[in-house]
Amino acid sequence: MFGTDVISDWNVGSPISWNGMWKGKPYQDKGTILEIIPEKKLQYSHFSALSGAEDVPENYHMMTYELLSRDGQTEVSLSQDNNATEEKLQHSQKMWDSMLSELKKLLEN
Repeated sequence: MFGTDVISDWNVGSPISWNGMWKGKPYQDKGTILEIIPEKKLQYSHFSALSGAEDVPENYHMMTYELLSRDGQTEVSLSQDNNATEEKLQHSQKMWDSMLSELKKLLEN
């Protein structure tokens, strides 16, 4: 995720963290692995201190990545809940579109 180091043991209920730099400053996002179906689905909670929100459960997002096989190709879908405002939803959409675009480039090369 945007050049971060991801740390987890990848077991349901385990923590997951992302350590990286944003605009020259170090940061750490965090969450919990909620569901894993190998080669099909990954779901985790996610909180970023960069959001400026308080670190309480109601400020976490649930992120879901799903892989679907279609006509010999793999389709990746991503969803994020708990976007407090339309502005935050648009910001997340832009960020995830960029990340998925970079993932596509990486996989097609």
